[in-house]
Amino acid sequence: MLDDLAFPVWSRERQQRIEDVLEAMLPAAGPAARLSSAMRYATLGGGKRVRPLLAYAASELTGAEAADVDAPAAAVELIHAYSLIHDDLPCMDDDSLRRGKPTCHIAFDVPTALLAGDALQSLAFAVLGGARACGGDACRVLADAAGHAGMAGGQQLDLDSTGSALDAEALARLHALKTGALIRSAVQLGARCGRALAGDEARALDGYARAVGLAFQVIDDILDVEGSTTTLGKTTGKDAAQNKATFVTLLGIDEAKRHAHELHREAVAALSPFGSGARRLVELAEWMVMRNR
Repeated sequence: MLDDLAFPVWSRERQQRIEDVLEAMLPAAGPAARLSSAMRYATLGGGKRVRPLLAYAASELTGAEAADVDAPAAAVELIHAYSLIHDDLPCMDDDSLRRGKPTCHIAFDVPTALLAGDALQSLAFAVLGGARACGGDACRVLADAAGHAGMAGGQQLDLDSTGSALDAEALARLHALKTGALIRSAVQLGARCGRALAGDEARALDGYARAVGLAFQVIDDILDVEGSTTTLGKTTGKDAAQNKATFVTLLGIDEAKRHAHELHREAVAALSPFGSGARRLVELAEWMVMRNR
């Protein structure tokens, strides 16, 4: 049975599943063939698929069928893919490498990359709008996570703070929006595909998502310093080059690592009401903190 699989096997199966789902959802042709190609280029064949994995893991907590989670998992990943395209543009982080290959605007051009991001965002809501298993307000949940009070707002705070000194609270608030909001929505939408959670259960699960989302970002900051471009598939050292505040610049590398592990413990502790049913979420938290890419 799927529940008996070791985590590496389970995660690979889920990663392949979402790859197949995205492959089927993305346009293969159409009147704007170059745009379709850019959308597929930026989405398929790479990435850790952290957000879909979280959606599938949270859905197992509530007894959902994997087929019911495909649409929300794909929708969250499409939003993530669009955000990476826009994040890499010359007007944002101006990066040339993503997932071990040229960024979308380098492989195509800036206008096509901009449109590909826009089209991926639209497709995400079309996909989610057709899904009923995760609740009638699922589009609102995803919109809140992606919009001005979520990911986009966090990106603006990131732009505003470049070159400025931030304290730990301000930095955590920035990343709770820029990175954490979409991670929280992945967990929430996945869980909604199964049984309804009681109020205290929903709060516990959101506590997990908040902690693991911030831990993921702390590790990202550490890898930007200690990782290699070859391993990560993206340019390292960009944060320092752009004079951005990170958990490493704020805390130092050793304290940042301790903070990541504290957040990991907080995330796992939040799942205690669920017992063994939260196995996959616990394993994911461990994987996200111990990763090297």
